[in-house]
Amino acid sequence: MVASRATLPDLDTLDPHELKSLIVAQHKQILAHREQLQAKDEQLFSRDAEIEHLKLLIAKLRRMRFGRSSEKLDRQIEQLELRLGELEESRSKESLERETSVAERAVARPARRPLPEHLPREVQTYLPKEEACPDCGGKLKRLGEDASEILEYVRERIKVIRQVRPKLACAGCDRIVQAPAPSRPIARSVAGPGLLAHVLVSKYSDHLPLYRQSQIYAREGVDLDRSTLAEWVGGCSRLLQPLVETLRRHVMSCDKLHADDTPVPVLAPGLGKTKTGRLWTYVRDDRPAGDGTPPAVWFCYSPDRKGEHPKEHLSSFSGTLQADGYAGFDQIYETGRIQEAACWAHVRRKFYDLQVAHKSPVAVEAIERIAGLYAIESEIRGRSPDERREIRNLRSRPLLDSLKQWLEETLGKLSRKSDTALAVRYALGRWEALLRYCDNGRLEIDNNAAERSLRVVALGRKNFLFAGSDGGGESAAAMYSLIGTAKLNGLDPESYLRDVLSRIADHPINRIEELLPWNVAAEAAAHSLHAA
Repeated sequence: MVASRATLPDLDTLDPHELKSLIVAQHKQILAHREQLQAKDEQLFSRDAEIEHLKLLIAKLRRMRFGRSSEKLDRQIEQLELRLGELEESRSKESLERETSVAERAVARPARRPLPEHLPREVQTYLPKEEACPDCGGKLKRLGEDASEILEYVRERIKVIRQVRPKLACAGCDRIVQAPAPSRPIARSVAGPGLLAHVLVSKYSDHLPLYRQSQIYAREGVDLDRSTLAEWVGGCSRLLQPLVETLRRHVMSCDKLHADDTPVPVLAPGLGKTKTGRLWTYVRDDRPAGDGTPPAVWFCYSPDRKGEHPKEHLSSFSGTLQADGYAGFDQIYETGRIQEAACWAHVRRKFYDLQVAHKSPVAVEAIERIAGLYAIESEIRGRSPDERREIRNLRSRPLLDSLKQWLEETLGKLSRKSDTALAVRYALGRWEALLRYCDNGRLEIDNNAAERSLRVVALGRKNFLFAGSDGGGESAAAMYSLIGTAKLNGLDPESYLRDVLSRIADHPINRIEELLPWNVAAEAAAHSLHAA
């Protein structure tokens, strides 16, 4: 049965007052209906915007996800192992920093096991420098010897080095001479510099936690407990600290710096839960502007992301900071001592995420326009700052002016709450800082130098999931600094650390800069040239 429609009354029979009342009633109904339609349209629009936003988030999460939920228990076990290892590292660092007391010497330590007999031995003999008795000039004869062993790692194999120091006695008197014992990177440790370098690089560059390394050595018949490896890492961290501080001073002495940070989940002591620490990176690299100053990177750990941390890190720096839009940097820019140079890669990434999520035509055009700016940068990489500034003002600035006009026009056509509008406002809100690279040929178009330095942290985070302690974060920052700088200077980080660890214990502290990667590389090149 079809519902009957309401019919109008016979208008000819209505007086003027009734007719007016009918018209007013009909008008109210029309207005109410129009308001309902408008509300419905707004609901539909809001729903569509939310759908697009969710698509964007889902696309991001799909690119970020790692592992399977069934691995959750295994991961928890691994992180407990990591936490224990880093606590032992921290304990080792603290014990090395204070003088050993009588009470500490009385603490029972496990007996050191003899080094495995099946490993190949290399004998190194250290003869005393005296060829005759220093007292009477008499002839020296062999009296005996002292021998000790260290465990050393040579690429792809592990061996024992037997260090022999013959004792020579004078035939004419009772004087005994003997060469002094060679220094070891860590006092009273059986680890040689090559083995220590391998442990450090395996953990901080190859992302192998110490308990996994212990398992690998066990397969080779060498019993190295995780606690022993942790003591070595802690000892190396303390030993290398003066070198890391020298590296920091080099990084901060420039007038253009790249900066970025990344979250590092850290196990909170006693809670069994994680907190979010930060690893900050500061990169000095002027090679794209034709500058031959050695590139370097310095990492620093902080337990949170408060703005006071970068403020402290940059207290000695003045110049231009190339960074993202982190609000914590704002108080640094306010003083005028440091200028902001924004990152075009961050702008491009926001449009790229939109393009991947729902093929936004605005995002596609923005990406194409930004690509034109990068094409110019590819052509001028390595040229002098003056050339770069001149070409940018001649070719890049017109493209930037056109891009700004297009962004402003596009923004007026977009919903304020849409993700595309947010991306456009992000660019326009930093426009002055985004243009700064055109006026200074030493600056880069983006902050990719800092982002590249953080890749090693991201890879480690996939394996570790979180750091075991704040002390572990500080050790990681020190090692990332030395390993990253070695790579920037074209050095194999393991070979570099082996060389440094073999020398640093006896190296004068006032010449510690000689052990920086580029100086070690220059010294090696000079030796090769002399040998040729």
